[in-house]
Amino acid sequence: MKRTYTFIRQPADSQINEIIRLYQEAGWWTGQAHENPELIRRIVTGSHCFVLAHEGDKIIGMGRAISDGISDAYIQDVAVLPEFRGQSVGTGVMQEILKQLRADGLQWIGLIAGRHSHPFYRKLGFEEMPAATAMLLMMNFEGDIRDS
Repeated sequence: MKRTYTFIRQPADSQINEIIRLYQEAGWWTGQAHENPELIRRIVTGSHCFVLAHEGDKIIGMGRAISDGISDAYIQDVAVLPEFRGQSVGTGVMQEILKQLRADGLQWIGLIAGRHSHPFYRKLGFEEMPAATAMLLMMNFEGDIRDS
């Protein structure tokens, strides 16, 4: 079956549940708080670019970048369904995102590699930033800072 990659600006209703499944399979989302079609619409439309990997009609992977559109971009949410991992789907998603970011003239492209994914991103040319530390401010859905 042919594998394709497409950029979307607005998810179709038929794509929303498949995108939610990708977030859940990656272990990023649990519970009903994230099973919200409007949240997916906002994530997609608020991204600089959002790419889906398809095998036939099935969505098997995704990734996105956020950016100011001028100088910097951050790649986020690269995910592949478990049964398709190790088959270059994630590499294809990354190549499509990087091609778009370069075409848009973005010079600084960053990401946070987690869950033992450093080798995957190194293979694509990313390097650790020795003078930097990833930091996170966790907030709850009401906008309050969560206690540590």
